[in-house]
Amino acid sequence: MTKPTLILADDHTLVVEGFRRLLEEHCTLLATVGDGRALLDAVARHTPDIVILDISMPVLNGIDAARQLRAAYPGVKLVFVTMHADAAYIRAAFKAGASAYLLKGSLGEELSQALRTVQAGGYYVTPLITKEVIDALMQGGPAAMTHPVDLTARQREVLQLLAEGCSAKDIAARLNISPRTVEFHKAQLMEQLDLHSTVDLVKYALANGFVGAS
Repeated sequence: MTKPTLILADDHTLVVEGFRRLLEEHCTLLATVGDGRALLDAVARHTPDIVILDISMPVLNGIDAARQLRAAYPGVKLVFVTMHADAAYIRAAFKAGASAYLLKGSLGEELSQALRTVQAGGYYVTPLITKEVIDALMQGGPAAMTHPVDLTARQREVLQLLAEGCSAKDIAARLNISPRTVEFHKAQLMEQLDLHSTVDLVKYALANGFVGAS
């Protein structure tokens, strides 16, 4: 089987270096990036066969990055490797277009197996996911990561960056929009979510998986 081309997205240097050693034998690694926005740019430049990504990443989280990649590059396979073992995150990942879901405690051989599976057109979920989580997935599980208000992609980007402590000026520079547009999105978020301060927005973002420790 031909070696697939691959981009790796994770904001932890040690994780990236560990993955690099594991992947060299099985894949052609085109690029490594540390945030979701850089991932979108790298995929646009290289169009890999497979993307390995985390859920919790700065600037743009893995779930939202996956949604955008699935829309723009439906042929690219998405493999999540993350610390999140909750049913809500797994469901959100596959809804966003994932072909595989592994935990960071998975063995290196398992990652190789997952890559072979998705390259052949299949799906893979790590055996480290507990029976309780699988049951929750099968039964619909908790509603986390499924938001009652349908936020646009831009609103989700602004919300994550606000939660990461970025100012309106910083967000405008990152997203190539004006600070006034950022404030407009922030006001819309508050109105749609019935929230009344930046602190409330940050709490919402943390509670709903937009940001978090990885």
